[in-house]
Amino acid sequence: MTNLFLNIDAGTIDWSRAQFALTAIYHWLFVPLTLGLAVIMGIAETIYYKKRTDFWKKTAQFWQRLFGVNFAMGVATGIILEFEFGTNWSNYSWFVGDIFGAPLAVEGIVAFFMESTFVAVMFFGWKKVSAGFHLASTWLTGLGATISAWWILVANAWMQYPVGCTFNPDTMRNEMTSFAEVALSPFAVEKFFHTVISSWIIGAVFVIAVSCWYLMKKRHICLAVQSIKIAVIVGLIAALGAAATGHKSGQTIAQVQPMKLAAMEGLYDGGNGIGLKIVEGLEMPYGLSMMATNTPDGYVPGINELLNGYTKPDGTQELSADEKIARGKLAIQALADYRKAKAEEAAGTAEANSTLSTLNSTLETLKENMPYFGYGYVKDKKDLVPPIAVNFWAFRAMVGLGSLFILFFGVVLLIVFDIPMVSLLFRRLFSAFGLMDERAADHTTPADAMPRWLCWAAILMVPLAYICSESGWLVAEFGRQPWTIQDMLPTWASVSDLNAGSVALTFFLFLILFTTMLAVEINILLKQIKKGPEL
Repeated sequence: MTNLFLNIDAGTIDWSRAQFALTAIYHWLFVPLTLGLAVIMGIAETIYYKKRTDFWKKTAQFWQRLFGVNFAMGVATGIILEFEFGTNWSNYSWFVGDIFGAPLAVEGIVAFFMESTFVAVMFFGWKKVSAGFHLASTWLTGLGATISAWWILVANAWMQYPVGCTFNPDTMRNEMTSFAEVALSPFAVEKFFHTVISSWIIGAVFVIAVSCWYLMKKRHICLAVQSIKIAVIVGLIAALGAAATGHKSGQTIAQVQPMKLAAMEGLYDGGNGIGLKIVEGLEMPYGLSMMATNTPDGYVPGINELLNGYTKPDGTQELSADEKIARGKLAIQALADYRKAKAEEAAGTAEANSTLSTLNSTLETLKENMPYFGYGYVKDKKDLVPPIAVNFWAFRAMVGLGSLFILFFGVVLLIVFDIPMVSLLFRRLFSAFGLMDERAADHTTPADAMPRWLCWAAILMVPLAYICSESGWLVAEFGRQPWTIQDMLPTWASVSDLNAGSVALTFFLFLILFTTMLAVEINILLKQIKKGPEL
């Protein structure tokens, strides 16, 4: 098995990575809107349950209809994504399947069945079950989707920060020692909250954009205004929450994935009191040290320190990449020697005392160097540096757009809730800059207070929200390269031994399939939006 890791064609590795990236990016186009709309439609139906007016019932049904279209597409792409672990990444699946498979199994058995059960009640049970049971089904549908995200993010977080496991040299597999440690690791918890909360931003932006389109068309004004009120509150809370959880996540990354942080900042030479780059040549003094350590003078290692080794603030020594590679090769050799000794023991071709001594010696060497096992497959320490440009700009796109959403939601909230003095100030300000007709500036209804340019801006926020979300995933996944599992297994040691041409063919088949599915979904969504609620 160890030799197989090194003999897979480079084209197979590249195409397998490209195919998985393609599938993941398309899948994530559907997931955040599902999670975000689940909250909006749940709130709308809760208001209906309290007020029992036909308007709120139709409002909830309208957003549920759009949720359903997106939900179906997300399920289809997600199933394909999970199958790829077995088809394209069989070495990875063999090496850590006992651990990685557990959260995915829970997700499939519990969360998916929960979603599929209650989504049927939500869509078809309006006249068949009580209002209370239907409301519970709506929230449980959203909860099921969120639980699905939880277990998938637990699996991903374990790849970024492997815990709760030990390597068994007899089976050559990593085996779980603590399910709780895997499921509740700080990395998993922070990743879950940051990812799900940021998904609410997409749902809120989508609802505001659709509602603003209705305002511009002067259709369904009441639904549009009330939906914006719900969405803008959800969106502002989510945007602020994403900023807070992102900061916490950044501190964890600084501790367990320092190379990712260095790549995000393009930081080659670290030190104390490091500034946070806004763009090249412009930085916030002490910003990176504050983000990573919560102190302005905190130490942050750069790429050079991480490659060449350095002394940590607590006095311990971080090994250089060359030393880690050397120790990784020792671990691989010790494993091979152990396997050979076990085979000789089974065959009875060596003396018992000699075999026992060899087994104990190789196990001790393997245990000592196992934390660097993955480094043994690295030929050049430069391969340990993630793509700097992708991480640097994707991180800035995520943070910059996240800040823009806070501003956007804040402005819309102040306008649509028609706080007299604040709304008047905004209307007069827009009028002074030619952004609103002077007569409209005197109107006091939330619908009239939303100038046309702001409605167009709301629609533009939809693609920007997706760019922000995908940028976050680019940082998460490109930032841990070259690792499939951080410090344990590089990508080229994880793929299946397939023909590169076969993987390339399926890449283009998936590209055509997913693009078609996306086009179909957008077409259906646009038709449903144009049709509007059944009022």
